[in-house]
Amino acid sequence: MVSHPANAIGRENSCVTPHPLYQDLGPTYLDRQQAYRALFKSHIADKTLEEIRQCTNKGWVLGNDRFKEKIEAQLDRRAQPEPRGGDRKSTSFRQSKIDRV
Repeated sequence: MVSHPANAIGRENSCVTPHPLYQDLGPTYLDRQQAYRALFKSHIADKTLEEIRQCTNKGWVLGNDRFKEKIEAQLDRRAQPEPRGGDRKSTSFRQSKIDRV
């Protein structure tokens, strides 16, 4: 990661241009560095980390159902996997499969 050393400890790198959101982290360069380092101190829950990995590796959207529906509408494609399971012999299950086609 090229930007972390530049943003967190001030290591000079001509490839890194400070992002406006980084600039908003504080009024001074040292304040911004301290606030940026603080972003990486919190622990991400294992479940959340696994969800991020799954979505990244499989190309799915990460977010709540409303967000996923908006993305699906904009892209005209699925943003999450099909629900699994169900009673395949039931009329409602078979009808739901027909409705999706």
